[in-house]
Amino acid sequence: MNKKIIQRIGLAVAGLMATVTMQAQETYQELEQLTVNEEVTTVITASEPIRFVDISTDKVVGDQPINNTIRLKPKEGGHADGDVLAIVTIVTERYRTQYALLYTTRLKEAVTDKEIRKHEKTAYNNPAVSMSTEDMTRYAWKVWNSPAKFRNVASKAHRMVMRMNNIYAVGDYFFIDFSVENKTNIRFDIDEIRVKLADKKLSKATNAQVVELTPELMLQGNKSFKYGYRNVIVLKKMTFPNDKILTIEMTENQISGRNISVSIDYEDVLSADSFNAVMLEEE
Repeated sequence: MNKKIIQRIGLAVAGLMATVTMQAQETYQELEQLTVNEEVTTVITASEPIRFVDISTDKVVGDQPINNTIRLKPKEGGHADGDVLAIVTIVTERYRTQYALLYTTRLKEAVTDKEIRKHEKTAYNNPAVSMSTEDMTRYAWKVWNSPAKFRNVASKAHRMVMRMNNIYAVGDYFFIDFSVENKTNIRFDIDEIRVKLADKKLSKATNAQVVELTPELMLQGNKSFKYGYRNVIVLKKMTFPNDKILTIEMTENQISGRNISVSIDYEDVLSADSFNAVMLEEE
């Protein structure tokens, strides 16, 4: 191959790379534009949990009332129509998007409700997310539909039985399937469900160390039940010594204030089945 051909190929590749680089860069004029006004709250909704939001100036304030929604509003008026007040960057578990916020003096032109559309999403590999909430929920439903493999991990209190049905290890997470059978006719109104790691044997001479764990996901959001309850709880994968025990505790709203818990030994955690991703594709 002669030198001229090599040079032409090199120039073509360089030109292609420059074109790709230019296409990957955007100015605020190329971004999706949202018109805003200080009298109107602009609500932006994502299709999955939002992990990070950046508002480029202090001319606009915002908050995140729920995990997939943010609210934005200019701090004050006095701007000219078309003024760019800020660029808002939204990063979810698997994509990011940006909007240019343009001021409008006409209230009827201000955007009140905005849903992030597919073409506005740029794929993003979020290093803080090893499993998306969507995938986690799909796995949890598969665990829910799996037959119970544990029969002897249970406890009784207040004429109720709480038991662990299954425990699976999926990537960096444990999926724990548990249920409660209520043998009374009194409805159980759930106050909270807590997960704790505590000493297996408590000593009166020392203070027991209790670590409360925050679940990554609870499949069901039911707040009361009369005869039966079931849920799948997802925890970040952990290891703990044999003298510790993992406890799932359910407490009732006052006034009756019943509570029941089930304890999971380290041996049970070690026996957690791995859950193959192929199972997600099965009908």
